[in-house]
Order: sequence, then structure tokens, then C-alpha cells
Amino acid sequence: MADSNEMIINFVVLGKTQTGKSAAGNSLLGSSDFESRLSPSSVTTCCSLGRSGCILGLIRRNGCESTLRVRVLDTPSYPHSALSKEQVRDMVRAALAHHFRKEGLHLALLVLRADLPLCPDESDDIVQFIQELLGPTWKDFTAVLLTHADKAEEAGYSEETYLHSASSTLLSFLSSVQHKYIFLDNHISIIKEERNIVLRKLLNFIQKNKYQVLLKHSKE
Repeated sequence: MADSNEMIINFVVLGKTQTGKSAAGNSLLGSSDFESRLSPSSVTTCCSLGRSGCILGLIRRNGCESTLRVRVLDTPSYPHSALSKEQVRDMVRAALAHHFRKEGLHLALLVLRADLPLCPDESDDIVQFIQELLGPTWKDFTAVLLTHADKAEEAGYSEETYLHSASSTLLSFLSSVQHKYIFLDNHISIIKEERNIVLRKLLNFIQKNKYQVLLKHSKE
């Protein structure tokens, strides 16, 4: 917290190559801080912290409107086309400690493509990776962003029918994180109203978690 009228929310985005991870981070920030493009190899090669401007109209505290600021840590994909799993893990772990040790991490956002199935081996790797980064309570601090939801919609799936047809692996994973998930269209840019809807949902997850944070370390 910067002051009584301002709230800072910290996110880290995690995911495989070409899931739309960096684009999702840009959508949350309302900017183009992170490079995002179609590529046959992994685009993001290092961790990068993006900061939003002041966001009004989303939070009220003690009867007064508060200013929201969002910080997003973009990370290399896992697995990566040029970096080993150990390199990615160590890089992300160091960046989390560096950027969020003062105020803590509110949510890790795992980015999955809605137009691709989640397979058991992939899910096991994801769980191991997030657990190594966040520790045993990772499920309480992880939400899923299902990108390319526009492609699922074009194929005739609503959110309800999509989940009804989804793999048991994906449904089990969503259940393990207490059904904290959001569908995202894969737009290059996101309009303010859509961004606010996504942020409200994420704030609701954080509120239900009683604004707890991970990785916070006191200097005392």
C-alpha cells in the first residue's frame, strides 16, 4: 500500500510460448510495455516489470474511492525455446524476490490457450513449476487466464459449453485453484471497459483471499 487512498496490486504472468502471456500483461496494464508478437520461437527472454497509471472507479475503501495501481511481472515462457527449465525457474524466482519482497505478490496468473487442450503431462509440469516458485500454498495465489477465447467462441463454444467439453485435466486444475479463471479475447489491444471487467474479477479473487500476499519479507 502506498497510502490510504491508493492500492497497489502485484501480479506475475506465467505460461508457455505463444499462449498470449505478454499480451495479457499488456491488457492488464492498459499499455504495450511487453513485446508480444507471433514467432516460431519464444519471444520473452527475461523478466520485466510493467506499471499501470492510476486507475479510478474500481475500488472503494472506508466509503471513499481509492486509486488502483497494477504492477505486472512478465516472465520467459516455461518451457522455453532457448532457455532450460532451470534457467527460467531461477530467473523468475530472483525477479519475484527482487520486485515483490516489499509489498508481496497478490496473484500468479497462469496463461493457458482456450483453443488448445491441457494434457496431463503439461499440467504436472505446470504444477511443479508454480509450486517451486510460490511454495505449498500456491493454489490460493494462482488464477488462470484462458486466452484466445474469441477462437473458442468462433467455434461455437460459450463459456458454459466450453467447460462442459473441456478435458478432465483442465477441469481438475481449475478446481484445484478454487475455480479462479477468466476468459480473455486475444485482442491486440483491450478497451478500457473490458480491462476493468477483468480487473474487477481479479480484485474479487484477491478480496476473497483477504488481500493476503506471498513472498513479502520484512527488513526488520
